[in-house]
Amino acid sequence: MSYQLTIDNERCKGCALCVSVCPKKVLALSEDVNPKGYFSAFQAHPEDCNHCAICCMMCPDVAISITETADTAA
Repeated sequence: MSYQLTIDNERCKGCALCVSVCPKKVLALSEDVNPKGYFSAFQAHPEDCNHCAICCMMCPDVAISITETADTAA
């Protein structure tokens, strides 16, 4: 199985708590504002993510989730 990290851009208020706790420095704050006027988090280096879920636990807005995805290779 593989995993996918998703950030709900509309829920994120740009507090950067997830950015500060990511051990792999995967996350960063966007230079563009979201619909609510915040600079939301995004995956600057998604290839480095090890899906540890620390960012999910830290997010006060529950804007980050990690879901299991089915492998496409057989």
